[in-house]
Amino acid sequence: MFEKFTEKALNVIVEAQNIAIYDHSDKVLSEHLLLAVVKETKGFCSKIFNSYDITYERLAKEIYMTLNIEEADMTSSIPFSEDFKRILQCTMNLVDVSGDSTVHYEHLVLAVINDKHSKISQYLENLGFDIDKSRPLIEKLVQRKVKKDFHPEVDENKEPEIDLTQETDSLFDNEKSSKVFERAVSKLSASNYEILGTEQIISSILEDKTSSLTSILNQFGITEEVFEEKLSKVQSRSAEYEGRQVVFTPNAFIAMSLALQTAKELGSSEVLPEHMVLGLLKTKKGVAYNIFKDIGICDDDLAHTIIKPIEKEMPETLTILRLAKQEARRLGKGVVGTEMFLLGIIGEATGVGAQVLSELEINIRDARIIVEKIIGLGNDYFDSEVVFTKRAKRVLETAWEHAKKSNKTKIESSDLLYAITTEPTSTAMQVLEQLGTDVLEIREGIKKHS
Repeated sequence: MFEKFTEKALNVIVEAQNIAIYDHSDKVLSEHLLLAVVKETKGFCSKIFNSYDITYERLAKEIYMTLNIEEADMTSSIPFSEDFKRILQCTMNLVDVSGDSTVHYEHLVLAVINDKHSKISQYLENLGFDIDKSRPLIEKLVQRKVKKDFHPEVDENKEPEIDLTQETDSLFDNEKSSKVFERAVSKLSASNYEILGTEQIISSILEDKTSSLTSILNQFGITEEVFEEKLSKVQSRSAEYEGRQVVFTPNAFIAMSLALQTAKELGSSEVLPEHMVLGLLKTKKGVAYNIFKDIGICDDDLAHTIIKPIEKEMPETLTILRLAKQEARRLGKGVVGTEMFLLGIIGEATGVGAQVLSELEINIRDARIIVEKIIGLGNDYFDSEVVFTKRAKRVLETAWEHAKKSNKTKIESSDLLYAITTEPTSTAMQVLEQLGTDVLEIREGIKKHS
């Protein structure tokens, strides 16, 4: 289910769990979900809540007076209550009705305020919140989420998000990560847990005393002894799940999803322990991350120290993706499409992909002119992190798979160029066709240089 959630929507679920843990609750209640919805609110929904002076503090006071629970500083994973599960199911029903393929934060808000079986409406009404008046506004926000973005490659219906559940095996298919996973599962079994969390993953990474990653973590004060000592003080997790199949907690799911994406963006065809730690740092949530913060770790410093030796290896794809983001910013765009990948391949200049295109007399100047004609210029300079279109993500995924099939440890420019040819209707292929080449010529060129 959670693989369909946007990061913002998934953060609400994770925050609801954290609030339940702080409250010493044995289940994640609908009240915790309501608190998380308000705590994580941003954008127009935030304006709606603010117009009724609905703050996390006011809402918490109202709810805690009813539930008579105390806050505590603990971390673990606990099961969802029936009310919580019902609201989640209503959320999925709203997604289906809206014709969307992704669960957005607004879907959760709508499901929460629509729920008639819990005390949610009572809490909100006690604080002066007008549900009937707010519902149409939130419904409009939900409807807006299914509209097409300004980029020609953004298409919600034709380009579903990559499902991490189909790629779980690839997370641990190299020797280093496989050993991490095996040790993590052993720790899981020994602790009588059934859900693999970030704490087991980090704990198993630290167990390898010979790895350079462990040395880096030790430099930051994250030793196996310190981590285990902190972990021993964390409240035990108790949950009811069917079967014995190992699955990820929402926090670990986010971390592993980001680890997978990070590996690709750093040009690796393998998910290594380094990528797992970087993924964890990006989540900024979970048992392991909380322990990191308790030790006093600066996220940026640790991430930079881990990435520095990777950058020294100068992986082609890392350079290409950075150039692609620069091209997007130059055009005032907030997204990187396949056409930016193409410009990045040409700009990198030294890889097989660039050589193939050069032999086809395709240069950066002409390619830029065609790209600008197709997608136009934006109005803003995007200094913040730009994002990939879904088709661009799919191209990166295909390049990853192509590199793995070729037994490469790195994604090369040739893999990325080949992946572009598998998307005949992509913006990149439109550019290439207007520059006078086609799929067959490109693939023949790649084959010649292999």
